[in-house]
Amino acid sequence: MPEQAELYDVTIIGGGPAGMYAAFYSGMRDMKTKLIEAREELGGRMLIYPEKMIWDVGGFAPIVCEQLIVQLDKQARLFDPTLVFGQQITGLERQPDGTYVLVAATGERHWTRTIILALGRGILKMAKLEIEGAERYEVSNLHYTVQELEPFRGKRVLISGGGNSAVDWANELEPIAASVTVVHRRDRFGGHEKNILRMKSSSAAVLTPYALTHLHSDNGETIGKVTISHVETGETDQLDVDAVIINHGLKSDFTGITEWGLNMDEWNVFAGGKLDTNIPGIFAAGDFVHYASKVNLIAGAFTDAVLAVNSAKLHMDPEAPRAAYVSSHNERFKERNRALGVVE
Repeated sequence: MPEQAELYDVTIIGGGPAGMYAAFYSGMRDMKTKLIEAREELGGRMLIYPEKMIWDVGGFAPIVCEQLIVQLDKQARLFDPTLVFGQQITGLERQPDGTYVLVAATGERHWTRTIILALGRGILKMAKLEIEGAERYEVSNLHYTVQELEPFRGKRVLISGGGNSAVDWANELEPIAASVTVVHRRDRFGGHEKNILRMKSSSAAVLTPYALTHLHSDNGETIGKVTISHVETGETDQLDVDAVIINHGLKSDFTGITEWGLNMDEWNVFAGGKLDTNIPGIFAAGDFVHYASKVNLIAGAFTDAVLAVNSAKLHMDPEAPRAAYVSSHNERFKERNRALGVVE
């Protein structure tokens, strides 16, 4: 290891909910922490839907996603971890002393004793609409995400897809749009049951099993009509639209991490109950990890982060406490409590 290299106790790869909470909790455990995020900001997958209402995080009922990101970001920075943005980690080199060097696609190198993989779904790319010429409408009224609700006010909106985001967008847009039509090629929808029931109970038109097959434009610049086709009978229908939103899934890119020798499938790394992977010193948290009792909620990502950090701490020091003391008895908070005027 070069003399000038700085060795960290834990390096977290990924700045979504799991990565941010891991950065905070590792500070509670007095670990020298680095977090590396491929984007230029924290938030992870939550950045895709900043105006979505989040209902299932303890203590917040509900909270706008953008506001939750702000709170998690602030919490993640509490113990001054080193934050690195704009670097996508691809390479891994194990050193003779058991530590690791993480290598970014751009060549930067990071030395660490342990690693927590909080990669979410990787570098996400929206699956594009497979209709010839569709890309020309991406600058007008063909959308792959909903960043703001207001542009859709009073519009006739068609949503193609049946994933969690499609259901959420339908529910968020239904109160403000002139009409919302959801087209899905299967009868079953993804997402939480309560949200699906809400969508089906609203004024939104839910058409299954149908697929979006043609886009029509009078001016060559915006979509004015669409053709949908029944998947089983081939029967077609035309609908007038002002905006089309596509939710045909996400393609993930984990780059060179798939070549590290981790036990994983297309979307997940498999871990034990201590969030340990098959490579010693490498742990995982959040959407990227799968284990027997996995809970696929943001709240579950926080628990993953705690378990992964505790395991990383014990990997470095088997004699360390198994978990951090609660905040009311944690030495790391005493000075901060005094600054807030809290009498101990």
